[in-house]
Amino acid sequence: MKIALDPTPFHHSHGLLEFPRVVADLGYKYMQLTPHPDFIPFYNHPKADDALVAALKKAVADAGIEIASVLPVLRWSGPDEDAREAAVRYWKRAIQIAVDLGVSTMNTEFSGRPEKAEESERAFYRSMEELLPIIEREGIDLLIDPHPDDFVEEGLAAIRMIRGVNSPNVGLVYVASHSFHMADDPLAIMRAAGDKLRLVHVADTMDHHASHGLRYITNPPGNPVRVHQHLKIGDGDVNWEQFFGGLAEIGFLDREDTVMVSSVFAEDDDAENVSRYQLEAMSRFVAQAGEKKTS
Repeated sequence: MKIALDPTPFHHSHGLLEFPRVVADLGYKYMQLTPHPDFIPFYNHPKADDALVAALKKAVADAGIEIASVLPVLRWSGPDEDAREAAVRYWKRAIQIAVDLGVSTMNTEFSGRPEKAEESERAFYRSMEELLPIIEREGIDLLIDPHPDDFVEEGLAAIRMIRGVNSPNVGLVYVASHSFHMADDPLAIMRAAGDKLRLVHVADTMDHHASHGLRYITNPPGNPVRVHQHLKIGDGDVNWEQFFGGLAEIGFLDREDTVMVSSVFAEDDDAENVSRYQLEAMSRFVAQAGEKKTS
């Protein structure tokens, strides 16, 4: 298993080519690349040309780390057909960038709309018909997160969608800070996913269902909003012993094709210390879960 840092907290203080050195200095051996205006921005065409990709690849090598995963977020399941077609074109360039960087893992979101779930599902499978041959040809591991405010938000529903693609190259992302939006028990999701679960994001969040639904109040009541945070481990309500224990149970922690990413976004003012804390906490929980599994 690779333990990686998502450098999003450093997007406003460092340039793209500085990220590898920042990640290395914080003690990580791996980095996840998320949407960035100079690389693959949210919802739009990738902005990195071949020269920038080559420079990034060199910066990674010079820092002595590796890129564990590339995360585009594009409207490939959008119910608007023009946007969907554009997203497929953008995906093709994003895949080429990952291949040129020597990265075989890409993770993303379903990126449809919950109020148009049927239309979004049709769009998703239509996009996959065009992209899957490229994904399989290039040996890409494409892993998908059921994100809050998407047409697939629940864990078991996401696994069903992924099985419907019918490809060993497509799997699941479990984002710990989305746990209270996924409806299903975390262990049930992990056990159902099995070896399709190949990437996790580690960040804490509050349970918005607590206090009989009044922990967070929006006005007027009934707003269709999704509330969650990306806090450091221990600052929220995620059951971390259960989380890491479940990963140990399904063999996630022992496999070479899995990635664990620190994805804390709520503490930019102390990002360096938080990133170091996350690495120490993840390593400790991994060791404890492994010991319990073998005892």
